[in-house]
Amino acid sequence: MNLWLRPFEGFAKFEGFAREDGQDIAEYAVLLSVVLAIVVATIQMIGASANNVFSSIASAIH
Repeated sequence: MNLWLRPFEGFAKFEGFAREDGQDIAEYAVLLSVVLAIVVATIQMIGASANNVFSSIASAIH
């Protein structure tokens, strides 16, 4: 082992630095927020179109 890296040898064995659970949670949170934004935007676009369709059907019935 390199003499310069020997003082830091213990950090590589420390379990806290080897775990990646926090990174996985952050990635899932970002993915969930992107999917949620896409779903909300899609519902808003479909909602406006659906309102126009139902309004034209209602006016045609009367």
